Parts: sequence; structure tokens; C-alpha cells
Amino acid sequence: MFNYRVLERTACLGLLTSVVMACQIAYGAPSQSMKAPRNVTWADFLGLNVQLQWFPEQSYRQQITKLKELELQWIRIGLHWERMEPSPGQWQWTDFDRLMQVIEQEQLKPLIYMVGSAPFATSAPTGVSNPDQYPPTNPQLFANSFATLASRYPYVSAWQVWNEQNIAPFWRPAENPLQYQQLLESTMSALTQARPDATQVIGGHAYYSQMPVQGGYMLESMYHLGSIKSNRVSAYHPYSQEAEGDIPGAGDFIANANTLNQYLRLLGSGPIWATEFGWSSYAGPVELQPIIGEQGQADQMLRRLALMSAMDFDRIFLFALSDLDARATARDQFYGLLRLDGSEKPAYKALKRFLQVSGPSMSPLTPPAFANAPAGMLSIAWQRADGRWLWLFWAQEAGTVRLQRSGSGTLYNPLRGTSQNVQSSGGGINVNVTRELQMLVL
Repeated sequence: MFNYRVLERTACLGLLTSVVMACQIAYGAPSQSMKAPRNVTWADFLGLNVQLQWFPEQSYRQQITKLKELELQWIRIGLHWERMEPSPGQWQWTDFDRLMQVIEQEQLKPLIYMVGSAPFATSAPTGVSNPDQYPPTNPQLFANSFATLASRYPYVSAWQVWNEQNIAPFWRPAENPLQYQQLLESTMSALTQARPDATQVIGGHAYYSQMPVQGGYMLESMYHLGSIKSNRVSAYHPYSQEAEGDIPGAGDFIANANTLNQYLRLLGSGPIWATEFGWSSYAGPVELQPIIGEQGQADQMLRRLALMSAMDFDRIFLFALSDLDARATARDQFYGLLRLDGSEKPAYKALKRFLQVSGPSMSPLTPPAFANAPAGMLSIAWQRADGRWLWLFWAQEAGTVRLQRSGSGTLYNPLRGTSQNVQSSGGGINVNVTRELQMLVL
């Protein structure tokens, strides 16, 4: 049976926990305040990975309805070349044409990537069970087919070349920066000729683009090969065990992403997108990610959204809108905000609350800092579109802080769907800090 192969994490966890480039955040610190580099408009900043093409029209229309209830527009769709064009020029257009027609009618904004070698183009050795995971023998074959797709769907403004090319599950037998660079440049050249208006997006690198066999970072190799450009989006997939990172108490996601983003800016990169991140609510058996359940999935997602909104990303795509069926692995079936039957998981409800409290757009403010903050406290402040002050915060350990502000407002817990009125007393407000994200509106 066909396996979705939506995303397969590397089996080498040491790769994740040994690459802290600059651990700038330490949870022993009294407080960590983060001020965003720019305004955030959620409809433009936050997108969702979708697998609409794996569902009948009735089901994917229901998913689109749920997406639009969040007032989001951006989606990311992965196309497998071997399924779209199993033989040279023999395209399987019918179902996907219909899906793209619906997407255009619903005024969604798709980012489409194509990945995997078609049977007539793969460099795989004879007899292997996964020939699509090997790069094509001739990059131009992929480039020509990619340009055919882009020409057929002029409504799609953003096109991405391959996916997680720095790890073996998507580039066998091992990562090869020069091979990928040749594929990328051939494809971008073809895309420029077919669709000069299209946004060009480098394939999303797994994690921070570490190369498990060669060592180092593929994004750095791509720069030395001349493929990091100001008119091209750089992309990676910062999955981690927890919202703050893989090393308990180290905040290594924040350190790694800040360092990598700063590095990409210095190298002259165009926009920086995180085209995948997320957590599975699977029940086991354990496959790299610990078992966290549906509530844990929602908790991690909320904290990560709060962090990424205040960091130097131009656009982010949560993985994913819906769960998948048994063609995916036990873990990969359960990354969705929606269950397979279309019902809302806690993550969907929590995200909806989060977006409602924050409002459609926010402007960065300097957050308050506290000398007596609980260990690992993170503090982010915004001004909402309606002018009200919004404070996002949580900590590694529970505690209480006194906020030196007057007035009244509402304290929200989007994970649990609770709220309470708050009122200043004596020129300040006492606030209980927990491990869960809270949002205070004054």
C-alpha cells in the first residue's frame, strides 16, 4: 500500500541534541523578554500544511471550511512527482485540477512543492523498494515537469523545490548539496521562464539543515554554491521535542533559529519561511517524539506560535490541518488540528482561541521584565489592532510576578479555554505564571 511519506524524522536523535549553535537562552535566567522584529498579521504570517488531495471532495471542502473559520489563507501542498506523472507526459490531472479549482474559488493562497523522482527519471538502483526517494538522473527532467505544473496553475504564486533534501528519507543514499544545487538551479531557471512572477522557495530543510553524513549545514553549503539569493525564499523545518527545543531547560530552538536566521540575513537571503513544524498526538508505539496526546499537542503548538511570532520569520506553516489514514505511519497519522472524521482536536480549538484573543494583527512592544520571575519565564508584549496591550507569558516553573501596570483587563488561557477578570491594586497586578501560555489583555 502506498505510504504518504509526509515526513519522516531522522533516527539519529544525537543530531538534534548536539547542534546548539549558541545557547543564548538559559532557563536559570530570571526572565527572558522577547520583542518581535516586525508587525504580525496572522492571515499573512501563519499558514497550514494540508493534504487535501488525499481526501474526497466532500472531506476536503469541510477541511477548507475549518481553515477559513480560523481566518487564515496560506496553505502548503506537497505533490509527489511519481504520482502526478508516472510515465513521461502522462499526467494525472483530473482530481488535482478539481482541487485547485476549489482552492482558487475559496481564495486560499497555496505554496506548492514537488518532491520525489518519477519512475522514468529516478537514479535508484534496480530493485529498491523506494525509488522515488533517490534524485533524478537528470535535473532537467524534474525542472521541465515542475515548470509544466507551474504553468498549469498560474493562480499559485509560490513554488518550492523538493522537501527535506538534507536527510536520507528524501534524498538517498545520502545528502548531497551539489546534486541538490543542480536540481534547484535547473528548476528555478525553468520556473523563471515559465512563471517569472512566481515566488521561488528553496526546499524546506529538515531541522536547521544539518547533514547527518557529511556534517555541517546544507544551507551554508547552498550559500557557498551560490544558491542563497535575495530574490529567493530560504526554508527549514524546526521540529523539536518541546516548543522551546530538544534540550530540557536550554531553550535551544530559540538559540538555533535566531542564529540561523541571523546568518541567513547576513548571507543575503530573501524571506525566511518555516515551511513545517508541529507535534503529533499519536498514542504510540514511540517513534522519536514522546507521547504527548492531544492536549500536549495543543500546549506545545501554542507556546511555539508565541515564540515564532516574536522571532525573525517572514512566514510559518504549521503541520498540519488534518490527521491522515493508515497509509501514514502511526506517528504521522496524527499531526492534524482536525481528526480524520473532521472533528476538532484541542489544538484546533486552542489555536482558534489564540487568534481571537490576539486579534488579526499585532505591533511589537517592549515586554515587562521581572527580577523575581520564575525559572524559565518567557515574556512577549504586543499592541493589538484595537490599541489594547497584549502580554504573552509562561515559565518552566510556576510562580507569581507583579506587573507594574494599572487598569483592568482579562487573563486568558487559550489551552483550557478559561478567562478571568483582573484589576490593578496599589498600582500593580499580581499574576500567577504557569507552564502553559497565558495571554493578558489590558
